[in-house]
Amino acid sequence: MTDLTEFISRLPKCELHVHIEGTLEPELKFALAARNNVTLPYVDAAAMRASYAFHDLPSFLAVYYEGMSVLLTETDFYDLAWAYLNRAKEQNVRYAEIFFDPQAHTSRGVEFGTVLRGLRRAVLDARRLLDVRAQLIMCFMRDFSAEYAMATLMESLPYREWIIGVGLDSDERANPPDKFAAVFARARAEGYQLTMHCDLDQENSLDHIRQCLDVIGVDRIDHGVNCLESEELQDEIRRRGLGLTVCPISNGYVRGASWQDAVRNLLDAGLRVTVSSDDPAYMNGYVTENLLAVQAATPLTPAELVRLQRNAFEIAWLPDAVKDAYLAELDGYLAR
Repeated sequence: MTDLTEFISRLPKCELHVHIEGTLEPELKFALAARNNVTLPYVDAAAMRASYAFHDLPSFLAVYYEGMSVLLTETDFYDLAWAYLNRAKEQNVRYAEIFFDPQAHTSRGVEFGTVLRGLRRAVLDARRLLDVRAQLIMCFMRDFSAEYAMATLMESLPYREWIIGVGLDSDERANPPDKFAAVFARARAEGYQLTMHCDLDQENSLDHIRQCLDVIGVDRIDHGVNCLESEELQDEIRRRGLGLTVCPISNGYVRGASWQDAVRNLLDAGLRVTVSSDDPAYMNGYVTENLLAVQAATPLTPAELVRLQRNAFEIAWLPDAVKDAYLAELDGYLAR
């Protein structure tokens, strides 16, 4: 495993499923709280980290949204994204598509532009100073109304060139994809790429995947592991060439040990599965650690590990010439 650990560490990577708010490490959270005179209910970062005890999606979300209270200024959002992008550089992430949740901030009085300008500056600096390329995906929170999502979409249009696509996240209970059909149709008309979360083992998981395909017409699916329960859904996902952005460590919090075969089974089914980190500050694992977790659970060959990255680069929202350069880099890495 030592040789493969090194292979995974040095592997050129593409991450397509990471929530920037989910990269807020306790140490940075305390630093931002001090800067903004926000009182946190923990004595220190270690105590905060020890409090991260959640067993399903709702219990995680309660902790997750509570932590955002320290994010108030453009500089805060810059520092948040800059910290993640430096970690991405350390893990040899060559390209990342980063989710952000504007409604988690506008709903508590932070202006949309404040959020986006901070994130955008960090993305530009990462390209210039770190040689890490990144783009932003705006997520709507499904437990808010469709009207609020549409208003947020309208608010994003002056910044259209800074946002590559839109997604849907947060609590799925009673919040199916078709609730937001009109919002995503308008987003498509405005030129945004479309993706949606279909979290693991949620209420009506298979129906939600089906709605993503037949009602929304997504360009890819985030998580989507429950498609393994339906040959029909697998066939349709394969036919459309859609990718699945799977996050093994975070899935373990929802499903326990039985997540472990998911990446292997999706690969064996000929689906374009990728591996990402989701909310790494809360889940104790960035993308490298997620790949190591997969390798420990169901060992993959070097060629299969490279296949996961090829899948990611192939479904990334990048110009073909840029994709081809990354794919050539992968091929060269495997050959060496």
